[in-house]
Amino acid sequence: MPQHLCPHCLQALPGGFHGECPHCARSLENKNPEGALPLGTQLVGGKYTVGSYISADGDGLTYRAVLNEEKRFVLIKEYFPVTLCNGRSPEGALMPKEGREVLFKTSRMDFKDLYDDLRELTPATGLSTILDVWEENNTVYAVEETEKGMTLTHYLSLRSRTLTPAEARTLLQPIMEGVALLHKSGLIHRGICPDNILLPIDGAARLTGYGTLALRTGGSELKSQLYPGYAAPEQYSAAEFSGRYTDVYALGAVCYKMVTGQTPIAAPQRKVRDSLESAHSLEAGVPTWFSQVLGCSLRLDPARRMQTVPELMSALTDPNVANAMFERGENQISTRKIMAVSLVVIAVLTLLLVWSFSRRRDDTPTQVATPPPVTVQDADSGSEIQTVPNLVGKNYADEVKDSDLYAGYRFVLTEQNSSDVAAGVIISQDPLAGTLKTESNQILQIVVSKGPNLVEMPDILGYTQANASKKLDALEIQYKMTIVENDGTMAAGCVAETSVSVGTRFNAGKVVVIVSIAGERDDSLVASAASTEPESTDPVSEGAESVSESTESAPE
Repeated sequence: MPQHLCPHCLQALPGGFHGECPHCARSLENKNPEGALPLGTQLVGGKYTVGSYISADGDGLTYRAVLNEEKRFVLIKEYFPVTLCNGRSPEGALMPKEGREVLFKTSRMDFKDLYDDLRELTPATGLSTILDVWEENNTVYAVEETEKGMTLTHYLSLRSRTLTPAEARTLLQPIMEGVALLHKSGLIHRGICPDNILLPIDGAARLTGYGTLALRTGGSELKSQLYPGYAAPEQYSAAEFSGRYTDVYALGAVCYKMVTGQTPIAAPQRKVRDSLESAHSLEAGVPTWFSQVLGCSLRLDPARRMQTVPELMSALTDPNVANAMFERGENQISTRKIMAVSLVVIAVLTLLLVWSFSRRRDDTPTQVATPPPVTVQDADSGSEIQTVPNLVGKNYADEVKDSDLYAGYRFVLTEQNSSDVAAGVIISQDPLAGTLKTESNQILQIVVSKGPNLVEMPDILGYTQANASKKLDALEIQYKMTIVENDGTMAAGCVAETSVSVGTRFNAGKVVVIVSIAGERDDSLVASAASTEPESTDPVSEGAESVSESTESAPE
């Protein structure tokens, strides 16, 4: 039997959990709310000791806890959807409400999948570390690392002035890097706010407050947890879909708070009458370009909002980047950038035209090809100067790899799918053609086409929106999700149909898959559906929440 440690001071408790700790004199009596795990509860055979209850949200309860073997404090989050549970059995197991068993299991699966993914992803820059995930008591537990420090909310309340844009950007840099990593892994946080940003005593800021999709969506059957001012407008309706742009909105809102001292107006209010003032108008020290970037990240329409975190990071860092991306706060290419690109295009076309005329002077018929490397004499030194050849459009294996024409180059090859360029053909190069060759053995980075991304349509029927998105993102499949009417036989929020049949191979770069998500159930239809349809032999019905108690699993 492992030795029990005091959840307050980490000292050994030879007398068990009663009375006061003999070391710190703090009470060992259970004061956790009814329904929560009692103080002193042992999990995983004594690996963890549950301490004080901290908080509850729509999909779980959070406790202070002790990792006994390492004698250190941690946080434990227990899957406990209050709207789907009838409490605990005497043995501590969660009991789902009658008629909510399927949804309970589905959302439990979402919870475990989320924390399993986070455990694989962390530790990472800007993300709070998930140490452990397991199933016990008919539920799921996740252990999160805890560090001494304060929340960003507390930090801002202690300051006598707002942060400068440079200070805000520096503080948020690790958070934005962490969120970008989440997005790359197919995860969306949806709960970024000052309360969920931790500032450790030593080290960079970290993002915590992870939660499932249903928790962060208004109108779902779980109790939603939205953060007014930081939650994007699409989070307030189960009929709208969130994406990377949802976290961009929240990051922009956090930065807005840091440089102005004011929380942005909540999205529902802005939809009625958008009176959000620019950061520059509230705080004159905020540069106009910086204010414009924040304004673009806080657009109500996701299609007009800045789309990715790296895009936001770049625009907040460099005014030249911001000015090139936006004109007068609009999400469009600036006039200056258009003019610059136009000048380059004109110059290139002029060079190609001159070269074409020079080729025509040769009476010998020749195959049309890209211009060869150009060698000229340096007027001062008399040495030869060579320019980088144009390899774009050439077949790497057949025309470039072993050709004596390019013996003075070393190639660094990267492959990527392309729907427009044949397999084996060079898509791009760096340095660009016409650039002066600087070394005798010049390095050329080239991107070679792997051809179209041909994928097989996976079976995502019955998946939750979050799990379906993750599956499709991993295969780089383009998709659009739509809400369809629920006849009472499908679980709300789960995939009912896809426009591409399961097992079909298709070009992922050309085809957009329409994914139909079942809307809210009309419970009045359940009885009539049950009376007219034969009893299913499938152990898991097509998402109906009122399945028999023999149902043991849901789609992963």
